Amino acid sequence: MDTNITQAPRHEVAPEAQGLEQTRPRPVYRPLADIYETDQGITLTLEMPGVAADGVEVTLEKRVLTIRGRAGIQRPDTYRQIYSEYGEGDYERSFTLSQDIDAGKINAVCRHGVLTLELPKAEEAQPRQISVRAA
Repeated sequence: MDTNITQAPRHEVAPEAQGLEQTRPRPVYRPLADIYETDQGITLTLEMPGVAADGVEVTLEKRVLTIRGRAGIQRPDTYRQIYSEYGEGDYERSFTLSQDIDAGKINAVCRHGVLTLELPKAEEAQPRQISVRAA
């Protein structure tokens, strides 16, 4: 997995969406991500406020893991907004995975606007303890 990922400011519009003809009525943001590695695999968490589990799409094609999230619009009918710092939009981010990841065992869970992906390492990529015996 490419771990040379630069930190993006919150709600940064994805660079690939800047300056292009908009096919969606709202911006596409690059969600913030945290990446953790263990001997068993990689855990990837992404912040996507307003996105429910059924609004998330995760695809893997040619070792490129792409995450898309569609945020639901939440505007209370009884309030009149006078100021906003939160911009509504959708989310998209891609990562290139190494050959060490077992693509068939990737697991994804979305809870409270945070997507967590478990990317297990292939068995041949996991560290092994080698027994040493006396000769």
